[in-house]
Amino acid sequence: MRLFKKKDESRKSIWKKVVDLAFTDVRVLSEGMDDESLEQLEERLLAADFGVTATLRLVDHVEALARRGKIRGQGQLATALRDEVARILTEGTDRELALSEGEGPTVYLIVGVNGVGKTTSIAKLAHFLVKSGKSVLVAAGDTYRAGAVKQLEEWAGRVGAQFLRGQERGDPAAVAFDAVEAGIARGIDVVLIDTAGRLHTNRGLMEELRKVDRVIRRKLEGAPHETLIVLDATVGQNAVNQVRSFGEIVELSGIILAKMDSSARGGIVVALQEEHGLPVKLVGLGEKVEDLDEFDPQSFLDGVFGLSD
Repeated sequence: MRLFKKKDESRKSIWKKVVDLAFTDVRVLSEGMDDESLEQLEERLLAADFGVTATLRLVDHVEALARRGKIRGQGQLATALRDEVARILTEGTDRELALSEGEGPTVYLIVGVNGVGKTTSIAKLAHFLVKSGKSVLVAAGDTYRAGAVKQLEEWAGRVGAQFLRGQERGDPAAVAFDAVEAGIARGIDVVLIDTAGRLHTNRGLMEELRKVDRVIRRKLEGAPHETLIVLDATVGQNAVNQVRSFGEIVELSGIILAKMDSSARGGIVVALQEEHGLPVKLVGLGEKVEDLDEFDPQSFLDGVFGLSD
């Protein structure tokens, strides 16, 4: 489902700002790359949050090409890395947001830890759905924090979405059930179900999330059509651990990577894809409701490597 307009050059340049591998700092010998050069490359990739798994894959790829005499300069190094990153980001990956073609609404379950920007990410997504002509119902599954419910309700009203709340300190699974039921009864196109922020180390709350997912599945066949985890792009490799923990509880379909406009290092996009096979579908680029984009691998590659196909 295409929701977002073509990006302008300022949006494309975000990746140049958040990932600067500074290839001129990696010494490439005329005969190829030596051990020191490879070590420098590995350090640069790790510093840019590419993660251990993706970094080793990229360094091994470069080393193999260098041994065959196919890398003899900065340009060839950048091209080799770009091509391999492109393979990581595109192989077997579906970045399209789901839109149900059957009866009933499309249901998105939104999960994540505390403080990652989940509420504003839901508001931004609701905004773009409404702008694209979809009717939207936002459900506040965080029944523990009245302030969070009020904030989400204000956002929903601001962007033109309907809103549903549960009883204070009530069962979050009951809110999810009511939201899907209301979506069916009202002919809503998309139901966005918020969940309370929870540390992935809190097993009790994680089991509560499993129950929410189970109730949604029982209420509507095929739902949730998307289970999106919101991650804070500035936390680096801790985001990888969060995906691993939440993925053990619910079947994640994609990532909303928030706070990319902050001091993030964009290699985390590659790390998440390589280690979990989970695509970044949306990126948050600011505080305004319009500051949400689909993740575009081409813009990422062009911004990081300064090359085009």
